[in-house]
Amino acid sequence: MNSYIEINPQICSGKPVIRGTRIMVKNILGMVAGGYDLEKILSSYPELSREMVQAALEYAAEIINEEQVIANV
Repeated sequence: MNSYIEINPQICSGKPVIRGTRIMVKNILGMVAGGYDLEKILSSYPELSREMVQAALEYAAEIINEEQVIANV
């Protein structure tokens, strides 16, 4: 697990967050999906660094890579 991501049942019901914040990885992913660029994400969450946003994206990529996808034929 990368050092910027924390999963703690006491924080946001155990959803992955940026360590030391309550900013969920899914919020960052939603912003990217909505067309936000890195600068807009950082201005929306000034407590984040570029490295933290990158860590959230890398974490999501790792999770997706481990998921088993079953074709719906």
